[in-house]
Amino acid sequence: MSLLVARNLSVEIAGRPVVHGLDFMLEAGRSLALVGASGSGKSQTCLAPFGLSVGRASGAFLLAGEELIGLPERQLRRIRGTQVGFVFQQPLTALTPHMTIGAQLREAWTQAGAARPSRAAMEAALERVGLDRPGERLDQYPHRLSGGQRQRALIAMAIVHRPKLLVADEPTTALDAILRAEIMALLSRLCREEGMALLLVSHDLAAVSDHADAVAVMEHGRIVETGPTRSVVDAPITAYARALVAASPRLDQPPPALGPVGAPLLEARDVSVSFRKPGWRGGRLQAVDSLSIGVAEGETVAIVGGSGSGKSTFARAIARLGPIDAGEVRWREAPLPEREAMRPRDRAGLQPVFQDPVASLDPLWTVREIIAEPLRRLRPDLDRAAIDQRVGAVLTETGLSPDLADRRPSALSGGQAQRVAIARALGPDPAMLLLDEATSALDVLVAGTILDLLGTLQRERGLAILMITHDLAVARRLCHRIVVMDRGRIVEQGPAAELVDAPRHEITRRLVEASRSHAGTA
Repeated sequence: MSLLVARNLSVEIAGRPVVHGLDFMLEAGRSLALVGASGSGKSQTCLAPFGLSVGRASGAFLLAGEELIGLPERQLRRIRGTQVGFVFQQPLTALTPHMTIGAQLREAWTQAGAARPSRAAMEAALERVGLDRPGERLDQYPHRLSGGQRQRALIAMAIVHRPKLLVADEPTTALDAILRAEIMALLSRLCREEGMALLLVSHDLAAVSDHADAVAVMEHGRIVETGPTRSVVDAPITAYARALVAASPRLDQPPPALGPVGAPLLEARDVSVSFRKPGWRGGRLQAVDSLSIGVAEGETVAIVGGSGSGKSTFARAIARLGPIDAGEVRWREAPLPEREAMRPRDRAGLQPVFQDPVASLDPLWTVREIIAEPLRRLRPDLDRAAIDQRVGAVLTETGLSPDLADRRPSALSGGQAQRVAIARALGPDPAMLLLDEATSALDVLVAGTILDLLGTLQRERGLAILMITHDLAVARRLCHRIVVMDRGRIVEQGPAAELVDAPRHEITRRLVEASRSHAGTA
């Protein structure tokens, strides 16, 4: 008998259907991936029947023969605490910030009805999920752990009561390529060892190819294709599934069509950045250690590295968006002023686009006000009529209708919000864009269209782009050159194709292997 059975499962939110009549089954020890773009209904499918969303489920949803739909919250809480474990996308928000890891692990243990665990047992639980120095981690708060460490701690809490079913909702989206591969391998191993069923939610079909036995592709709340994972990935039947496979950046894709490279534009020499260490001991943490880099007109350069490698700190320092301890930054062969002394024309030439498009837009402003604000500050030569004309022009250039100008960010999709962020950056007519993980918060279909847009803008405008990313395949798709960082230092750099085809440094080789695994390639 199947462990999990869904029959005619539907979910509605505020009377609006978001999931329509799904049927699927999952056996113990097996894994099923629900895959689709944002808004396809995949998260509601696996959370609403357990009472973990605002959605109201109907139909049938049976776990070990017990019907969950219609159960009171008290009984659902019992089932969640004893038979199901949950791993979510953002481990920092899923963990309680004012409780130590040990206290939260102990709470998960005792909520399942088990006796209060010994410290040795809790250390063993953290060690089992690959968390280094488990004894030390028990006494730390979540903010002291990296993203990968927090996710491992969350997994330990999810499986400590030995659940029959593990639900993992986008468990690796916020992690770099190496950590993604490690966490997915960890989940697969734990399910094999424990005999747990794994219900996995992902927006990336290629990424689940090595970690799920079967896949159900969802579009607009319906399953449009299902089958063994490798069959669906290698030979998708529906146009939608083919689009999901094609949207995942791959290292073996043909070289991108990029515009020509011109004269030197930005040059950083011997840049260093340090931060004060937390805690009473004090001291400094060297985040960036005497790094140098150059970007020419029309050139696209990616700074690639794992979480904590210093790539964002380095990029923000040379763009005068963050602190800098030492070093020189030159713009068009002239010294770039310090952050406080930056003039409007300096800021206009180099514009940023950040990771979270919604968080980077003022929620109280309209799209028109968001795009016009840097124009008023950085382009004093433009009057009101010229600014309004410019707003419409950059919206059109980024593939948006000028009719969106009167909307607020809450009325935009993630892809639309990121296009607005790009339009805002293009408004002052910059020579260079700084992209700080500008696609990592988006699903693969939306991220693919944003990368295509950036490639078009680079060719047509002759834009220079400095891209910060943890994904080597994304860098390969857009960039002339790639710079690899680790622990505050540049360990390797070179033309994108050469670096990917023949990596020399161990960190680069690990990034290549992780990217190939993520894309489901051999």
